[in-house]
Amino acid sequence: MSNTKDFIVEQLKKQIIDFKSEIKEQTVGKVIEVGDGIARISGLSDCMMSEMLEFTTGKQTNDRETLSASSQSPERDCDGKSGNRRSPLRETATRQAVYGVALNLEEDSVGAIILGDCHKIKEGDEVKSLKRILEVPVGENVIGRVVNPLGQPLDGKGEMLADKFYPIEKIAPGVITRESVSQPAQTGIKAIDAMIPIGRGQRELIIGDRQIGKTAIAIDAIINQKGQNMKCIYVAIGQKESKIANIAAKLEEHGAMEYTTIVLAGASDPASLAYIAPYAGCAMAEYFLDKGEDVLIVYDDLSKHAVAYREISLLLRRPPGREAYPGDVFYLHSRLLERSCKLNEQHGGGSITALPIIETQAGDVSAYIPTNVISITDGQIYLEPDLFYQGNRPAVNAGLSVSRVGSAAQIKAMKKVAGKMRLEAAQYRELAAFAQFGSDLDEDTKNKLERGKRLVEIFKQDQYKTVPAANQVLIFFAAISGLLDNVPVEKINKFEEELNKYAENNGQDILQEIAEKGDFDEKLEEKMKKLVEDCKGTIEIIK
Repeated sequence: MSNTKDFIVEQLKKQIIDFKSEIKEQTVGKVIEVGDGIARISGLSDCMMSEMLEFTTGKQTNDRETLSASSQSPERDCDGKSGNRRSPLRETATRQAVYGVALNLEEDSVGAIILGDCHKIKEGDEVKSLKRILEVPVGENVIGRVVNPLGQPLDGKGEMLADKFYPIEKIAPGVITRESVSQPAQTGIKAIDAMIPIGRGQRELIIGDRQIGKTAIAIDAIINQKGQNMKCIYVAIGQKESKIANIAAKLEEHGAMEYTTIVLAGASDPASLAYIAPYAGCAMAEYFLDKGEDVLIVYDDLSKHAVAYREISLLLRRPPGREAYPGDVFYLHSRLLERSCKLNEQHGGGSITALPIIETQAGDVSAYIPTNVISITDGQIYLEPDLFYQGNRPAVNAGLSVSRVGSAAQIKAMKKVAGKMRLEAAQYRELAAFAQFGSDLDEDTKNKLERGKRLVEIFKQDQYKTVPAANQVLIFFAAISGLLDNVPVEKINKFEEELNKYAENNGQDILQEIAEKGDFDEKLEEKMKKLVEDCKGTIEIIK
């Protein structure tokens, strides 16, 4: 017995000798008001803008009188409804931290958005300043996962260990560190790669009414990056979880999840998560940019992002402006999209290519948010409802669509054929409108109309069926060279399928030459012409 006592005394002495007191400074405030995902906090005098805050829900106490009194007293929750508060002991048992971000730094209080369930927070709860700007996990481990804007996994594939943490807000690279866009980012969609080319480092807006194929273009672009050495990030803002589950399944089916991350702020999530989602996705992309890699990021969609920010701003009592949006709603999107760039070789040579999506109301591209984002981006792909309902899918309006990078983002062969083809497509639209009112047309006009009809058919493309650049050049060359003039319009798509099969089996060297050759010369044209004519001779499609 005495041996045990001596041992305990020795251990206590040792702990006393080894004890080192440390002074830890921590700023702690209290919640003075909470509601609708917003909290007002007092006591955080040295809080920073966009600083992370930790709300500690529940209090631990052993005072029975306090317990009994508190369990009887009514208290309002964050929806303003009164009800009996749970016993603090029960709250301690289920106690967990909820995080927030400081947005309003006022003289006597701090306004913060709550990144989670605001029902867990009550008036009087403690709030700690974490002395860190909001950051998200980044690295190779996020690839192939579905995560929320805080980087927490949603796909049920287990815990995700982060390599690093990046702040969600970051100053965009300066002009000196950038270079001009010159490398193509192929989407695999014929109408876009030919007429509205996208380059690595470009910001190309996809704009149009709801349910006419905006997301379909973005998903096809992601699928087409397989084997192109490009990481992809799809940011879903305010989308239904069921829709994103279907998208994830399709990407998995086509082998695209191997290089893709989905950042989901669902329709049922609070506005605060929708607000930070695109910035979180951009931070994940910047990790690969810093490593000199190429990234494609899709923001689907920034209309819902602006609405979420408007909700937060109005709840924080910020003054409303046009359409009740806050005055800095332009800056909301400009500081995000400016982070997409092509860096020069001295700074790694990486790139972030952005495909923001905007939803219009009844085709109104001159509305507030659409015009804001159009002025920020390097061009737009405009999808027209009338074309969609006529069966022209993707419903790209080549007249209102533009790429401010242009042919610099195309391979040499595509540059050569696309210029002529765009001219012929534009002439066809004008002639088709004129021909409705005229009965007697000369032979040249009739030929141009017939060729234009075939071009329209070539531009039709099913979803998830992307076409490699070399195969696109081949069918475009056949169209503008008059090699398809004797193929019936209704059989153009069938002929294209047969031509691709024939080229795969008998013209692999020609396809490779198209994709890699620096100059599109007469010899290559002759080879392509012979390939198309040989294919026409093997199939009974012209009859």
